[in-house]
Amino acid sequence: MGVVKCQLSVSLDGYMAGPEQSEADPLGKGGMALHEWAFKLAAWRDPHDREGGEGDDNPSNGVMEEAQAGTGAVVMGRNMFGPVRGPWGDEDWKGWWGDDPPFHVPTFVLTHHQREPLEMAGGTSFHFVTDGVESAVAQAKEIAGDQDVSVGGGASTVQQCIVAGLLDVLLINQVPILLGGGERLLDNLEAGASSFELARVVEGREAVHLFYAVS
Repeated sequence: MGVVKCQLSVSLDGYMAGPEQSEADPLGKGGMALHEWAFKLAAWRDPHDREGGEGDDNPSNGVMEEAQAGTGAVVMGRNMFGPVRGPWGDEDWKGWWGDDPPFHVPTFVLTHHQREPLEMAGGTSFHFVTDGVESAVAQAKEIAGDQDVSVGGGASTVQQCIVAGLLDVLLINQVPILLGGGERLLDNLEAGASSFELARVVEGREAVHLFYAVS
């Protein structure tokens, strides 16, 4: 049986996106620096059809391979899918990733507005879920079968999964930068909303990887 997992990069001051998110700055001001460590890895570059990259001499590469392995479906918030707000209109927007997104599995997007599924190249299909995170995760788990469900951003989506008791594993890639504002990963959660057990720590060259079991 697969698990529901989430892996995110977070600044030292707790932000997973910087301030003033926009189409020009989808991760907010300074937010792209959260992922510079990953862009250098062979395990990140290969799914994005890019050659080269750091291999297993960097422990972060193994962490990235582990995080990506065994994923049968993805759940994400509308903010992660794109900057479009309100009704979908002419529905031209098909995500940040072009015709061949890097997920290669069915991907469930939380939204308040109905939209027909999108079939993309490489095995990615986007399904738009209007009846909440529990429904999205349930649909993803059914599709994934024995494989894992990976939960992406934004922060609100992860928080909803924690509150609903849907998340099994949380991998925080802590990056030594300060963003000073934006979206905090664990805002809006009451004390005792969930419990986190630190299961493992891996030190990469430019990030520390903290594996938590969530219950």
